[in-house]
Order: sequence, then structure tokens, then C-alpha cells
Amino acid sequence: MSLLKIISVVLMFVVALAASSASASCADVTVHGMWGILYGGQDSPGEQATIVGQATFDSATGTVSGTLTKSKNGVIGSGPFTGTYAIAPNCTGTISITNGKKTENWNIVLDDSYRNSQLIRIDAGHVHDGFALAQSDNCGCGLTGGKQTFALNLTGEFNGTGPIAIVGRITLNGSGGLSGIETINVNGTISKGVAVTGTYTANTDCTGTAQITPTGFQTMNFNSVVVKGGTEQLLIETDINTTVSGTMQQQ
Repeated sequence: MSLLKIISVVLMFVVALAASSASASCADVTVHGMWGILYGGQDSPGEQATIVGQATFDSATGTVSGTLTKSKNGVIGSGPFTGTYAIAPNCTGTISITNGKKTENWNIVLDDSYRNSQLIRIDAGHVHDGFALAQSDNCGCGLTGGKQTFALNLTGEFNGTGPIAIVGRITLNGSGGLSGIETINVNGTISKGVAVTGTYTANTDCTGTAQITPTGFQTMNFNSVVVKGGTEQLLIETDINTTVSGTMQQQ
């Protein structure tokens, strides 16, 4: 091999190493501010659970705090949590949170320019995974007076009935009212073109509520967390005997 070729190979190797180093440049400060969280799975065999919450990460101290709404086998609860986190240079990390008397431990992987993350719980006996999405400084919250249309996706379980899945198109009118159309599958029975009406609230801290009534079905009540600058919402149903959560993404 000629000297020129050797130099070219060495330069390519150096460039590749530099690119690899540049792409893996995370630290605690990479995760900061307010994030929305959605995860679910089994707390133990036969115990279904889903959780939606809001977390604030303080990169100066490596601590996290926030609130969670949890539905476990249709029993609804909510409350604060605190914890710690650490982010490695390769953009993986760990989170440990205490909610009441329980401690949960998680592994995470950052994606989407470090504004999203994938989550998996690493405590034995639990099978949970989910994701967290960052909120921007301008979170787009509040009753702005302007219409927004979202694609809705919900999934979960109705106690005593079976699994449920819903996909729909929901329009928020900007002043607390909503309308739309859904396809609903309850334990294998499918209803298409179901008109929906309802109301919603939106707080300046990017939390809120929604009440969605599909024609011919009972009203479904939700807590919500707005993420990604107001373009997406995380939802959890707060009606007893339901374990349902999902997202709304702006069209």
C-alpha cells in the first residue's frame, strides 16, 4: 500500500472516530426542564397498569420531581414523586423515582435530538415500558381561541368487558369545546364513524383535562399533559374500572 493510501485510510479512521464522538455527547444537562411521560404494562401477573405524568429534570442537581396519574386494574390514583437521574455520554441513562413508599428504577435511551426518550423499567416482577417527550419553553398551552385538530389513539382495558382501542380525529375549538369522529373497538366489536362531542381544560403548566362523549357510549374523562410545543398530548382515562391511555398528535 502506498504512503498516500495509508494516510487516506488513517484520515478516514480519524474522521469516523470524531463523528462517533460528536454523536455521543450527552450528559445530565442534556435532559432538563419539563417532560411528559407515558408508560404502562404489568405491575405483576394479571395486574394491568398505565401511567401519565409530568416531570421536571434539574440537571444541576441530577434530581427529578413531578406528578403521576396511575390506573391499576381500574383503580385511579395520583400524586407527587421525587428521584434522581444520570445520563451517560452515549445518551443512555437511568432514572430512580419514589412515588409514595414505592421506588421505581428505569433505563432510558434518548432520541430525536435528545428531546424524546424510550423507557423500560428494570425492577423484577414488573413489565413496563413507555416514553418521555420534552415540553418546550413555549408549550402552546391554554385556551388560545384558535382551533387545533389532532389524531387520537387510545388503547387499554375495560374491567369486566375486555380490551378497547380507539382511533379518531378530534378538533379543539380553542375555547373549551371539542368535537370529532372515532372508530371504536371494544372487545372485538367495532363501531365506525362514531361522532364525538365534549369539553376540555388547558392549564398554563401544560396539564389539563378532557371529557369525550362518543355517541352511544358513556363519557370518557381524561387527565392530559401537553408536550412538544403543544403539538402532542398524553392522555390517561380517570374513570374507575378502566385502564386506558394514549396520545393525540396534531395534524
